[in-house]
Amino acid sequence: MKLPAILQTISKDLTSHHAKAIVVGGAVRDHWMQRPVKDYDIEVFGLESLEQLQQILSRYGSVNLVGKSFGILKFTHEGEEYDFSFPRRESKSGSGHRGFDVTVDGKMSFEEAARRRDFTINAMGYEIESAAFLDPFGGRSDMVQQQLRHIDSRTFVEDPLRVYRAVQFAARFGYTLATETERLCKEMVDQDMLQELPKERIYTEFTKLLLKAPRPSLGFALIRRLGILRYFPELEEIIDLPQEPRWHPEGDVWTHTMMALDVMAEILHSRSGCPHPDNQQKLKFLFAILCHDLGKATTTTIESDGRIRSIGHEQAGIPLTQSLLNRLTDEQRLTESILPLAAHHLKPSQFYAQGAKAAAIRRLATKVSIADLVLVAKADFLGRTTPEAQTGIYEAGEWLLTQAQALQVSTTPPTPLLQGRDLIALGLDPSPRFREILDALYEQQIEGKLQSQEEALAYVKQHFI
Repeated sequence: MKLPAILQTISKDLTSHHAKAIVVGGAVRDHWMQRPVKDYDIEVFGLESLEQLQQILSRYGSVNLVGKSFGILKFTHEGEEYDFSFPRRESKSGSGHRGFDVTVDGKMSFEEAARRRDFTINAMGYEIESAAFLDPFGGRSDMVQQQLRHIDSRTFVEDPLRVYRAVQFAARFGYTLATETERLCKEMVDQDMLQELPKERIYTEFTKLLLKAPRPSLGFALIRRLGILRYFPELEEIIDLPQEPRWHPEGDVWTHTMMALDVMAEILHSRSGCPHPDNQQKLKFLFAILCHDLGKATTTTIESDGRIRSIGHEQAGIPLTQSLLNRLTDEQRLTESILPLAAHHLKPSQFYAQGAKAAAIRRLATKVSIADLVLVAKADFLGRTTPEAQTGIYEAGEWLLTQAQALQVSTTPPTPLLQGRDLIALGLDPSPRFREILDALYEQQIEGKLQSQEEALAYVKQHFI
């Protein structure tokens, strides 16, 4: 296993103190998966105290003691951070994710220390000095079989978050849950053990599922199978909800939503066509497509001729989207950025069909980023099995984006031609009437009737002075 040179150096120093350094957790798992290793966690066995480890690490870099009560020291060398820890035992002592007693013990065996971990693939180690892999619970075998298997039923149930971790790991790696692990997870859900989890921890696992899984739908299929959707009724309501076959031959709203979600993930992972590469922006798009058709649950009707319609589902979905997101996060700025994307997701196709004029496109730009909206609408359009979707081309989106770019409103609304200071320069006294004047000017600008500051000033002189 290839390691940073500093870890090799520290390992030799620890050996001189009759101790050994073992790389643990995700780094070893990712090595066997041939994935890039981003974070190294090292457990140190054989020392008497954390203070002794702190002294050794301090010779090579800076040490942060923020996790000392949990047996963890954060070590920084040349700008890179590593977690060094003592082996520890965790025992349930109360409800919630903080209800654990932690016992640090440098003399513990690797197998005993690894038993507290969740899944066998996360319980492997690499002993640096002897260059030996340690696998006390058969993680490599499970990786070959592409299955996710828990280690210890007694300790697994002590942290219900592990059910969500099972979901995101299975989706990220394309693994199936071992029969006994799926049975245990379902029992935990049925016993309502997930109820004690704070939304912040759940949200973290959701974001890993959305951002890291090539096909997030695999995780949501598992969420559905395990019964977790009881906590997210907004999503549960779109299961088996029919759609007009002409537009949605793939089936119900849930099926379409999952297909669209996978399309969005593919777009973002490919980094082509995505104007915002950072994770917060990616989450905006992924949550927007997850929520875009929630309103169909309250608006779907079957007409006398058999046609299925969901008139007004875009607006009807706004409170449902807000409700779902509030269950997951208190990040109101994220929620507020998602709502207009869900509310207007049909506009690109509608505008294309209608041959929308410049005024309508400018007005849309005052409500939502058109570039962002086109990305969401594209995933919606391609996330179905119509012949048009199968081409992989979303003509309506390309048309609208071209029009918006020509009008210079693809990412921002039109910049007002005048501001309050311009009205003052004309001799007007500041007053509540300023808002009325500026709104009237902006409306004329949106309609294309005013195109320059000079025209706007003339309009004010004619109508308001």
